Amino acid sequence: MRNCVLLTLALAFAGSAFAATDETTAWSDARQMVVVTTPGWNVDHGTLRTYARTADGWKEIGQPAPVTIGRAGAGWGLGLNAARHDGPVKREGDLRSPAGVFDIGEAFGYAAKADTAMPYRALSATDYCVDVSGSPQYNRIVDAKVVGEKAVEGSTEPMRRDIHVHGDQRYRQGFVIEHNRQQRPLGGSCIFAHLWNSPVDATTGCTAMTPSLMHRLLAWLRPEEHPVFVLLPTPAYAKLQGQWHLPVLGGVAR
Repeated sequence: MRNCVLLTLALAFAGSAFAATDETTAWSDARQMVVVTTPGWNVDHGTLRTYARTADGWKEIGQPAPVTIGRAGAGWGLGLNAARHDGPVKREGDLRSPAGVFDIGEAFGYAAKADTAMPYRALSATDYCVDVSGSPQYNRIVDAKVVGEKAVEGSTEPMRRDIHVHGDQRYRQGFVIEHNRQQRPLGGSCIFAHLWNSPVDATTGCTAMTPSLMHRLLAWLRPEEHPVFVLLPTPAYAKLQGQWHLPVLGGVAR
């Protein structure tokens, strides 16, 4: 009996160790990291920093810059890290930006081309991000001319906001934050980094910034560097920094 107990404990320990290792290896090949920290879960603004992985660890590139996030703050999202519940959890329509570690997806914008090495989508008047939970196209940017008008029915996210939303310029430049790629129903959708209207312009769940900061990010990001986006309240960041092998804010972490 004693041997069975010891074996069970050993297997449990090995399983938990494997889970931790498996989680961090999901972004172990990332050599570029965009980090957003906020003062707390329910705060709609924060600071963005960029880091490159070197032989000596993470090195900060450029200067920290202000950003805004969801009006209700942040909540744990569905990204590269294991699901967490030690804080609010992101849900569709809750006005929270997803917290965690996420791949950076394609860049997009109103112009035909952009100064970026990232895959780029030149948006058209018929491009929508589908925020209708349960739709086969949920949490996908699609062209209504390709998938059909019915496939985007009910979506509140036309990507050419300048055409559909009184000249709105917020999606003039941006990139996809790969939250909820598995399309979990009501898990949250259409999460981007995009332009802000002003420093107090909170979002419905995205991260917003100045045009100059967005231009710097798009010019810097490289798909071969497997860039990731991290958003965490500062207390959660401090707790997870070592475990998740994240940069030391304002310093270098191996």
